[in-house]
Amino acid sequence: MLIPRPVLDGIVEGRVTLAFRRWDRPHAKPGALHRTPVGLIAIDAVDVVRLDSITAAQVYRMQLRYAGADPRIALRADAALSDADLAAIHARLGRLDQAGRQGPWTRDVLELIAANPARRAPDLAAIRGLPTRPFKTDVRKLKELGLTESLDVGYRISPRGRAYLDRTADTGVTPA
Repeated sequence: MLIPRPVLDGIVEGRVTLAFRRWDRPHAKPGALHRTPVGLIAIDAVDVVRLDSITAAQVYRMQLRYAGADPRIALRADAALSDADLAAIHARLGRLDQAGRQGPWTRDVLELIAANPARRAPDLAAIRGLPTRPFKTDVRKLKELGLTESLDVGYRISPRGRAYLDRTADTGVTPA
């Protein structure tokens, strides 16, 4: 769900608590949290509103509120990886590698981003021999784990991602 920046700012400030959408069916669920550039936005309610005098289409009213900062921000800053953290990241990357359409890819992409901060996604995708869209999808999976960070142009490895790479560099172990 795309929400314009001025509206997002209004939600954070508490000035905006409702949004209206013309949908054929609800595209948001009460209780859902949506990541936005300003942090998490909570959907507290979604109700149908019929405006017979204006249109025959259904209008949905959503009750919104700011739900806090994006938790990935704190996660990516946490470079103090315990052995349990390291094992959890390693296991998750192993599952991503096993499910990958091109075989193991997670460490290669982390190292590529680390070596090329702020480089455009299409350039990085070309290095990997992939179309841009699937490459970006893969990077988002790493971002969910707090290992990378999106920039205005390109990506960079996060402190957490750097710690993971450093702790696993000498082992020769790849998650798979």
